Amino acid sequence: MEFGAALRQERLVAIVRGRDAEASFRTVMTLVEEGVSLVEVSLSGADALEVIGRARKELGDEAWLGAGTVLTAEDAQRAAGAGANLMVTPGLGAGVEEAVRQGVPVLAGVITPTEVIAADAAGVAALKLFPGSIGGPAYLRALRAPFPDLPFVPVGRVDSAAAAEYLSSGAVAVGIGSPLVGDAADGGDLGALRRRAAEFLAVCA
Repeated sequence: MEFGAALRQERLVAIVRGRDAEASFRTVMTLVEEGVSLVEVSLSGADALEVIGRARKELGDEAWLGAGTVLTAEDAQRAAGAGANLMVTPGLGAGVEEAVRQGVPVLAGVITPTEVIAADAAGVAALKLFPGSIGGPAYLRALRAPFPDLPFVPVGRVDSAAAAEYLSSGAVAVGIGSPLVGDAADGGDLGALRRRAAEFLAVCA
């Protein structure tokens, strides 16, 4: 399944950013076991490329496994080499350009109409509305007026209530970090992670 279709079907992207590589790896695997099939590992986390590489070996070639916080062309190259088949960026720049050049789907960070136009022209797969907390669902609704057919994915302080409102406001999916992952990627309770995953999956179903 191509990324855009997977995004519309699953409606949830989990964002893992941890201080402990082993805990981050376990978090990725637990999320996938619970049914979260779109997972991003932020390059700002500890040993993120190692986490991506280990997860890719476990999950196989078909699973969606993203690298987040891709800023530079080198970031995109190293992440692809580790096994990432999705690149997620906080904004536009060399990381987006290199990922598009490689043919890897990009979820690119935007916040203004000008950035939306530039990202769409660059050939990104979807638009990460970041930080979504700046304008909330009302801003998404306003932005969709001139861009009704573009796929927006709000990210940033999205709890389960905000996720439901964003999705009802026209987001194709939501990106969830700490409200979903909690402290699991730092060595916290995986049982609690499983409960939160079930909650968010129900909201996004």
